[in-house]
Amino acid sequence: MHSFAMLNTFAKVQKQRWLVQEMSRIFAQVCVKNELKASWLAAQRVTNVIRNFATSCPVCAQPRGITKKKELSEKKLTRHFVDHRKVKLLAGAGGKGASTFHSEPRKEWGGPDGGNGGDGGNIIIKVNRQVKSLAQVAPVYKGEDGESGGSKNCYGRNAGTTYIPVPMGTVVKEQGETVADLSQNGQEYVAVFGGAGGKGNRFFLSNENRAPTTATPGERGQERVLQLELRTMAHAGLVGFPNAGKSSLLRAISNARPAVAAYPFTTLNPHVGIVKYRDHEQVAVADIPGIIRGAHLNRGLGVSFLRHIERCRFLLYVLDMSSPEPWMQLQYLRYELDQYEPGLSHRPHAIVANKMDLPGSGVNLKALRDHVEQRVIPVSALTGLNTEELILHLRELYDGYLVTQVLSSGEDKPTKW
Repeated sequence: MHSFAMLNTFAKVQKQRWLVQEMSRIFAQVCVKNELKASWLAAQRVTNVIRNFATSCPVCAQPRGITKKKELSEKKLTRHFVDHRKVKLLAGAGGKGASTFHSEPRKEWGGPDGGNGGDGGNIIIKVNRQVKSLAQVAPVYKGEDGESGGSKNCYGRNAGTTYIPVPMGTVVKEQGETVADLSQNGQEYVAVFGGAGGKGNRFFLSNENRAPTTATPGERGQERVLQLELRTMAHAGLVGFPNAGKSSLLRAISNARPAVAAYPFTTLNPHVGIVKYRDHEQVAVADIPGIIRGAHLNRGLGVSFLRHIERCRFLLYVLDMSSPEPWMQLQYLRYELDQYEPGLSHRPHAIVANKMDLPGSGVNLKALRDHVEQRVIPVSALTGLNTEELILHLRELYDGYLVTQVLSSGEDKPTKW
């Protein structure tokens, strides 16, 4: 009986020991989970703090995907191309002179020692060949002011010069009159001059006045309002009506890549391509946006792009041979050019009969040659037909231009730009 009771008591103790062990295990797991959760929350706080700071460290910074720059469409490209701009320029003012007297122990009457002020900064328009448009030109420019003079005969610092980068072929006008023609890389034009610095009282020291207190303020800088116009710098210009195939022709003969498509549209800004020859000579060809009837009256793109033809030394009339009566296109083009500038259409030129791959172009080519006396070069910008003849004739026009330039200037060698 006693042994049976002892067995029951031992069994109860064993159950309680198991219960205690199980409760201890569960309690340990809960403590570990709480510690992990606390450490995780602390790590999250540190991560949130780090995310609020920007870092340039390649190890700490998060990797960002490299996005490929999308090519601008022809419509968006015109927003970045600006060929005329009106700017207001205000040069910097000179610093004022100081009116001070030197004073130190045992030398209380040291005399005037006020220095002069620094000169104001100039504003210079400078040609940069890497700039292709006037879109980056701001409407207002303010030059830096010179520093004021100080005591102990300290002169104020002169202000720095403000440069306005413009593309080659920029014409500077004031009230409609041309004041500068910037056609060379690095060419500069000082548009406005900064004001002179004021004089300190040291400047007014004389035998008659040993203690002058006079100090003058700096002069104001010049102020002007100028008009900047961009005229394309190219040897040859492709002139034609919209959809005549000028952009496709420029892609076929040069390294330029203007936008082309299988549907009708017109170029909205000029493109310049370079035609390279075996003797390393280079000829620049400009794709002038399409001209319509009445362009000289500012219809369509109008006068804003007719002025780009002024810089072209010779012209290439591009005619669409798929349209009826292509010789009428030539008459209209010449009329628009002469109305804009008398004699512009009489510059050295060639007639390019484009789109010879289309039906009916052969008949129109024969009729065109019956109506004009000049040389007609039939080409197809799409298939590349006869583009070699056009490139060779382009070189003949270029060489003739160089010879004419030599005869007119009297130089031994022609200048190239």
